[in-house]
Amino acid sequence: MEKIKNYINGAFLPPNSNNYFNNYNPSTGEVYSMIPDSTEEDVQLAVDSSKKAFPVWSELSAEKRSEYLLRIAEIINKYSEKLAVAETVDNGKPLWLSKSVDIPRAVKNFEFFASAIKHFSSEAHSTDKNTLNYTLRQPVGIIGAISPWNLPLYLFTWKIAPALAAGNCVIGKPSEITPMTSYMLSEICIEAGLPGGVLNIVHGYGNTAGKAVVSHPEIKAITFTGGTSTGREISKIASPMFKKLSLELGGKNPVIIFSDCRYDEMLETTVNSSFRNQGEICLCGSRIFIEKNLYKKFRDDFIKRVSQLTVGDPLLDSSNLGAIVSKQHFEKILYYIELAKTEGGKILCGGNPVKINGRCDGGWFIEPAVIEGLSSDCRTNQEEIFGPVVTIIPFENEEEVLQMANSTEYGLASVIWTENLSRAHNLSAKIKSGIVWINCWMVRDLRTPFGGVKNSGIGREGGLEALRFFTEPKNVCIKY
Repeated sequence: MEKIKNYINGAFLPPNSNNYFNNYNPSTGEVYSMIPDSTEEDVQLAVDSSKKAFPVWSELSAEKRSEYLLRIAEIINKYSEKLAVAETVDNGKPLWLSKSVDIPRAVKNFEFFASAIKHFSSEAHSTDKNTLNYTLRQPVGIIGAISPWNLPLYLFTWKIAPALAAGNCVIGKPSEITPMTSYMLSEICIEAGLPGGVLNIVHGYGNTAGKAVVSHPEIKAITFTGGTSTGREISKIASPMFKKLSLELGGKNPVIIFSDCRYDEMLETTVNSSFRNQGEICLCGSRIFIEKNLYKKFRDDFIKRVSQLTVGDPLLDSSNLGAIVSKQHFEKILYYIELAKTEGGKILCGGNPVKINGRCDGGWFIEPAVIEGLSSDCRTNQEEIFGPVVTIIPFENEEEVLQMANSTEYGLASVIWTENLSRAHNLSAKIKSGIVWINCWMVRDLRTPFGGVKNSGIGREGGLEALRFFTEPKNVCIKY
């Protein structure tokens, strides 16, 4: 059985403890590889490596760092088929999704920031005729990057690429649930000739390896994507140490549908925004609000479409939904479906475990569930489920739906369907979320700021926001 290794100082190393734990294929429920159980000692090796690499890497020209990132992008693209299969085996998502979204986006992340760093500029101010102020943007130093299990390579590279582009060294800690493509990225970096210590990847549990990254005094900034409770614990450790923090956390995203929407386009997109990647995307809409005079038509059409979705072997093109990422998460989702029933919800379709015959008979699969009859303030509508579960709720007017949409502790993303331009602008300004999509979903421009408000996180990723986070501004004032 393959044993994943840590990537430190440009080479593969076993964990210092020589201990490993199981890595499961969620579509079969079987152990298929072993993950290093890394500790503080392994993180210290990575820090020592980055400290040696930083002076040279940080002083390279932006053009030279860009060349390394473009080479990595080129090799990811070369191995895209192999990476896609690995992502699907490790995560449970359909292979067509890994091929069309996850791996291409990892390529784009490196390509985008390889270009962006060459155009990154800072401010200059002529204060008076004899005084000039200008701002230097200098790399922070060593960055800790902790990524989630739902979009493993996609989101890992979203953090690594801008940090490296800006001249930092990075210690990455991928999710212990889906480590395989991060391990393969280590191989790609070696092939690309990335200098040793510029990127180190340490595998292990969050409460050991992850905590060691967050608490290390020489790691000056933490970028994390994951659950709100974990983000809160990271902040408790990192904030008193005055580390820079970027936390992209949970969501309970509203989809607001008005009767003047482009109906067919809305229906197709709402099915996708509810159940893409088994609903295991922080941007999925899990609370759907429908204007009352459209509610019955939407409910019937939506149920019909959702009932036609195929849950199956993620290696098959015919599968719309694949496996839930882990047994623990599988049980959490089923718990919330039962909770919805006790809260008065009616399961209109789905919500049952699915038994897939053959290769996947031991896997963790759940039918996509649509629930109605719940109040907007019940636990099912307030707590993040992060699975193939949505609720539908009618509303009377803008004021009512805005109150319900804003009622949770989260504020990551939202979707509004309307042809009324004034209404779209008005609600976009008043809805409490970091991202608002109008008449679309998951349309991404990598130049735009990405992140949430309230308990959905602090800071922004993407574009110049990322490059600003990974650099320290220094004002220089000259009188001449």
